[in-house]
Amino acid sequence: METSDLTTQRSYEVRTHGCQMNVHDSERLAGLLEEAGYIPASSGTDADLVVFNTCAVRENADNKLYGNLGMLRPAKTRNPRMQIAVGGCLAQKDRDTVVKKAPWVDVVFGTHNIGSLPTLLERARHNDEAQVEILESLEAFPSTLPAKRESPYAGWVSISVGCNNTCTFCIVPALRGKEIDRRPADILAEVQALVDQGVLEVTLLGQNVNAYGASFADPELPRDRGAFASLLKACGAIDGLERVRFTSPHPAEFTDDVIEAMATTPNICPTLHMPLQSGSDRILKSMRRSYRQSKFLGIIDKVRLAMPDAAITTDIIVGFPGETEEDFEQTLEVMRRAKFANAYTFQYSKRPGTPAADMDDQVPKEVVQERYNRLIALQEEIVLDANRALIGTDVEILVATGEGRKNAATHRKSGRARDGRLVHFRAEEHQLAAIRPGDIVTTTITAAAPYHLIADAGVASHRRTSAGDAFERGTVPKTAPIGVGLGLPSVGAPAPLPETTGCTV
Repeated sequence: METSDLTTQRSYEVRTHGCQMNVHDSERLAGLLEEAGYIPASSGTDADLVVFNTCAVRENADNKLYGNLGMLRPAKTRNPRMQIAVGGCLAQKDRDTVVKKAPWVDVVFGTHNIGSLPTLLERARHNDEAQVEILESLEAFPSTLPAKRESPYAGWVSISVGCNNTCTFCIVPALRGKEIDRRPADILAEVQALVDQGVLEVTLLGQNVNAYGASFADPELPRDRGAFASLLKACGAIDGLERVRFTSPHPAEFTDDVIEAMATTPNICPTLHMPLQSGSDRILKSMRRSYRQSKFLGIIDKVRLAMPDAAITTDIIVGFPGETEEDFEQTLEVMRRAKFANAYTFQYSKRPGTPAADMDDQVPKEVVQERYNRLIALQEEIVLDANRALIGTDVEILVATGEGRKNAATHRKSGRARDGRLVHFRAEEHQLAAIRPGDIVTTTITAAAPYHLIADAGVASHRRTSAGDAFERGTVPKTAPIGVGLGLPSVGAPAPLPETTGCTV
């Protein structure tokens, strides 16, 4: 291919900001660039191409981007071959503003056309001018693009794109579009492709995963509210897939069949991320969150009845416009009752372009900070109590890389338990030397902290895996395009799901 010839030996670096969606999109960008002839930049060197995959969720996201672009300007002056590309949600939102504020940027592309990046880069070189291409709707699922995965042992698999909710604090629907669901057979084919390359853990990814089945792009597939539970059960039939997670569901659409699928499918991990946002019914209504406190707590109770040891995590926004002390106390009360294993807590900040940004009664910064501090203190107390209760229990750990900043000093390694908790463990020196990221170990919890567990009792068992072999070789999975463009007819008959799932494909 001509583009490949022209870009041979051009090095690239992708810098990712924001959510798991962006992390997964960056894997697609890396796959596209390597297919076009680019090579990863060596550590400590200036890349010939730097791609920013941006986030627009935070109020100061644009300041962060333009600061980073400014720091790259001298490098571009030194290297005439260098190109800079900006994609993701902020690019979708700001469009031509990017090149007006940073005229040294070569390419701006949006969330709906990441597959255009190699062509836009070549066009920018040929025309010697910036290329800005922002599509208003998705042309193809990200799965129809090649991907270079970040991890040899864990992988993201997108089951849908976009969101049909209208939360007043969130700009995602405006930037990612309406929800569109992938064909189940395409999803399972991608999961199988990852497992065939040694991946042990897969996370099903969507803006609202449990709404899956309501918005199939393929007109031959009927609306199916039970599709997500069926998909979870289908994952249970994939030999070699040891752990399945998903993120993020929405409480308003969380149904009993999903709980049943989680409880009865052995490789579905006993963990659930269920965003609360606020414990106040009044604030939930102002947020346009279509559930109330009683429904949320009812879901938690049902999950705990079916899976007593499930680790339930959440998202909480502190200081949403109009939040009173009484509203905030309701959030604290839900935390006490739900006993979250972790809470990702955020101080409300204006998202330009969202209804909440223009609401009256913005809560003063000092009040938000004080409430935030109280929330964190309560959550740490709850988590520490729960973690201490695990002392003396046995745990299976998928060994990970980059999870323990102090491991060199403490002579430990780190990984995740099946319920998602972070565990730092110690073993004999010869054992530690043999344990690779991607391997599976079992040990016993000996101590607890709010954000991690300690296992210093020694390793009871160590299972070497093909994922560990891949890590040792320095290789990661690469997945070829899977599926077809949106609205296009399928090529051939779709592969059926296992009969036990009840899915119709």
